[in-house]
Amino acid sequence: MRRRGVRRMTGPSGVGIGWRPEIAGFVAELPGLRFVEVVAEAVPASGPLPLGLAQLRERAVTVVPHGVRLSLGGAEPVDPTRVAHLAAVAQRVDAPLVSEHIAFVRAGGLEAGHLLPLPRSREAVDAVCANVARAQAELPVPIALEPIAALVDWPDDELDEADFLTEILDRTGALLLLDVANVHANARNRGTDPLALLDRLPLDRVAYAHVAGGAEHGGFYHDTHTDPVPAAVLELLGALCARQRPPALLLERDGHYPPAAVLRAELDALAATAGFPAVT
Repeated sequence: MRRRGVRRMTGPSGVGIGWRPEIAGFVAELPGLRFVEVVAEAVPASGPLPLGLAQLRERAVTVVPHGVRLSLGGAEPVDPTRVAHLAAVAQRVDAPLVSEHIAFVRAGGLEAGHLLPLPRSREAVDAVCANVARAQAELPVPIALEPIAALVDWPDDELDEADFLTEILDRTGALLLLDVANVHANARNRGTDPLALLDRLPLDRVAYAHVAGGAEHGGFYHDTHTDPVPAAVLELLGALCARQRPPALLLERDGHYPPAAVLRAELDALAATAGFPAVT
């Protein structure tokens, strides 16, 4: 893909981890690390980069900015200043692509502070596609879209998840960030078959995949990012790789960080399941 004359760049590969300041020292010591993902809103558009992130760039570790506040699924046009920030961060870290969520986080001037699910309606498809197009017009690199984990579905859904996602990807030309833990969570909470979804998604469009932990609470599976990756998610990752292995996998951890040995074991488990070289 080319936009605004920017050269085509190679995407991430192998096994990576979400870069967070709390584990920057651990991440810096991973000898085989080839890429990380950073929350785009946590990186300044100008001035010094966070020290650990700058050091990774000096090692030629690929950095992918991951947005959480664009609100691509909102009924309102995406905020140009937020798109400009994402574009600036992508350029600062020489990113091969950026990623964001198929969700909304604001409406009528109110901020939810959380990724909220969309109704799977044709009107929602139109809204997402319009906002992705607005973002793509300003971004220097391709964008990958991530479907979120949701505890509820809207009552006015017109499309199932596979058709909803495929139409958005087809109309926008965007890549897919497939979160295996989200696929597991949604199937568990909806009582559906996660493999059936994998069989209907355009897996050749996957830029990279997320893997994360979660926990059961109140009869629902919550995608917490603070718990160990369960065996069911690793099994689903294996099923995905048997169909079409993603170019890269990323372990997400966002709090309650375990000892370094536990994080290394989780990274090793991802690598072993997918047949990637270990990064530890």
